[in-house]
Amino acid sequence: MNDLPKTIKDLNLEDDFLFAKVMADNEICRRVLEQILNISIKKVLSPTTQKTIDLLLDGKGIRLDLYVNDDKDTVYNVEMQRTKMKDLPKRGRYYQGNIDLDLISAGRPYDDLRKTYIIFICTFDFFNQGRHIYTFENICKEDNKINLGDETVKIFLNTKGVLDDVSSDIKEFLQYVETTTAEFAESASNNLIKDIQKKVEEVKENKEMEVEYMTLFQRDRENREIGLKEGIELGREEGYENSAKILKLYNKGIDKQEISSSLNINLNIVEKIIRNYESI
Repeated sequence: MNDLPKTIKDLNLEDDFLFAKVMADNEICRRVLEQILNISIKKVLSPTTQKTIDLLLDGKGIRLDLYVNDDKDTVYNVEMQRTKMKDLPKRGRYYQGNIDLDLISAGRPYDDLRKTYIIFICTFDFFNQGRHIYTFENICKEDNKINLGDETVKIFLNTKGVLDDVSSDIKEFLQYVETTTAEFAESASNNLIKDIQKKVEEVKENKEMEVEYMTLFQRDRENREIGLKEGIELGREEGYENSAKILKLYNKGIDKQEISSSLNINLNIVEKIIRNYESI
């Protein structure tokens, strides 16, 4: 087991911390969304990272990696996803429901609901079809020319895609997510990557950012150590690693049952680790 911390300089864009800091830049966020969606966006309004939606006191809230509106009131939720969870599509559905409820207060007309994009940038091919992008909208099963018109779109991007199904700019961006280096950016033909790299270097050289990252890293390590004490039933090494995964997913708002199912860990063990974590 390796206790040596990954420093901020070791991070790639696939790491939540670096992704959030880079995408908090309005212009970079706008251009990334434009390239992913192949649309024109005039302006984005103050991207929010780690936005929490907790609608019910006794309900399960969610924490979103990136939540942003544009000048037309369209909502974009972008999630960096490194863990292959079999219930990922249902997670997208749950996020959509919570975002909708957050947008519309009791008694307001449904027309107040905004067009919404939920975008997962995955470092794996969830659907195993070799595509770089999978886009889902609600259409009529009997006649696919009829769109339901509920203005919800879910997109799964895949860094492991092999088909020629997206632009060269998107292919480069997805490669860059996993290979976030100055050398890659310098050789890239996509100017957006060069600008993202400048922001990456700015974040990595910022001492306050480094302190913030190491503080979060230490907190995560403490969480893993808490989980280790309760994860002995999984074996010491396996217990440590799986407890870390359990607490990370739980802190992102993932349901206990979903964590249990996705990680193939007994629900009682998941609940015990979380219960002890919350009692501290």
